[in-house]
Amino acid sequence: MQGYQKIMISPEEIVPTAQRMRAEGRPLAMIHGYLAKEKKFNVSYEYEVDDNIESYTVETDGSLPSIEDIYDLAAQWPERELHELMGIEFEGLDTSERLFMPDTMLDGQGQILVTPMKELIKMAKGGEEK
Repeated sequence: MQGYQKIMISPEEIVPTAQRMRAEGRPLAMIHGYLAKEKKFNVSYEYEVDDNIESYTVETDGSLPSIEDIYDLAAQWPERELHELMGIEFEGLDTSERLFMPDTMLDGQGQILVTPMKELIKMAKGGEEK
């Protein structure tokens, strides 16, 4: 059975933690995020450590350092996803192209959390209300 351990860290510990995990040969399993209480984002960096998952979790107002240069595409995709869908900024991450949303969508604040479905449908129809 796989174990799970959640460890709270500060934003300043994200890069050193990723560097240590990479040096130890620990795969990055995933980066997850959600909007917590008081409009703070919770972002978890989950690493495989033997038969366990260690989840290094940080709370942020919306800006974190990128670990793309440490974990390549394993970090780039989830960081870009969290940027596009939730508006979290990852310092040093190229977000000039979108992953999911068309380029005509709103820019910079996250599409899923801040745009009501009615507005998304309206924008998809070219601004017409039907």
